Amino acid sequence: MEEPLNIQKIEEILPQRYPFLFIDRILSVDTKAKKAICLKNFSINDYFFKGHFPGNPIVPGVIIIEAMAQASIILFAALKSEIAKKYPDYYLGKVEAKFRKPVLPGDSLHLEVTALKILQNSGIVEAKAMLNDEIVAEATIAFGVKPKQ
Repeated sequence: MEEPLNIQKIEEILPQRYPFLFIDRILSVDTKAKKAICLKNFSINDYFFKGHFPGNPIVPGVIIIEAMAQASIILFAALKSEIAKKYPDYYLGKVEAKFRKPVLPGDSLHLEVTALKILQNSGIVEAKAMLNDEIVAEATIAFGVKPKQ
């Protein structure tokens, strides 16, 4: 992929929609290196900041994990385009995550996902959420892919 992909292309790949779409831009996909880098911008206007935590808003960890999982689908779609074109259902499996620093309103995360193993119906990826080249969260994510019935 030569240039960043916008929200229209992202919506062609991901089944999620607002307010559960957590990828704003696809910055790069390298199928040889089996790696994707996506961008997620957080604004104080995001719905979850009202309750997490009032007076001291931070991005919930589950939102960061979901953003990394969505970046994983972007990578899977690039590596297994013939399967992704059929718009399968994606299932999040096991997640092992570590959170290093809080993510705040106004932050922009680079989500870097590298495939450890990609099969026809599943995958395991290593994901990093980075803020200014510093890892704020990292995870190993296993997911499943099921054809629509």
